[in-house]
Amino acid sequence: MAHRERIRMSPGEVSDYLAARRVITLATTGPNGRPHLAPLWYVPREEGVASWTYGKSQKVVNLRRDPRATVLVESGDRYDELRGVSMECDVELVTDLDAVTRLGLSLAHRYTPDADDATLRRIVAAQAPKRVGLICRPTRTVSWDHAKLRDAH
Repeated sequence: MAHRERIRMSPGEVSDYLAARRVITLATTGPNGRPHLAPLWYVPREEGVASWTYGKSQKVVNLRRDPRATVLVESGDRYDELRGVSMECDVELVTDLDAVTRLGLSLAHRYTPDADDATLRRIVAAQAPKRVGLICRPTRTVSWDHAKLRDAH
C-alpha cells in the first residue's frame, strides 16, 4: 500500500477529527493574489465547516471577489503525531440576520458550553448585525494521520 493511502483518514475519522479540534486556518486570495490566512473558530457542518467573521474583514472582501478558499485543521509536534485535514472549499457568505444569529449561537455553545444560554443569546444578538456567516463546502479533501504509520509496524 502506498504511503499516502496508509495515512489517509476515513470519512468518519475526518468527522471525528473536525469535531475534536478548535481552530481552522482559512486561506482566501488577497487583492495582490497572495494567500490571506486567518484563524477562526468553527462548527463542523455536513462534510465541511461553518464560521462567522466581521462583514468588513479582509477575508469577506476576498470571498466576495472569489468565493473559493482552503481550510486547514492540523495538529501534532512530532512526525508520528502529525494529523490534519485540508479542504478546498466553495464558500457561501450568509448575510441573513436570523441565519447569522443561529450560526453565532452554534459557535457560542461550542466554545462556551457552560455559559448561560440567555447570556449567550444576548451577546450573539449584539454581534450578529456586524457579522457574516461562512459556510465552507469542500470540493476536495485531503487528510493525513501519521500515527497510522507507527501502528502499521
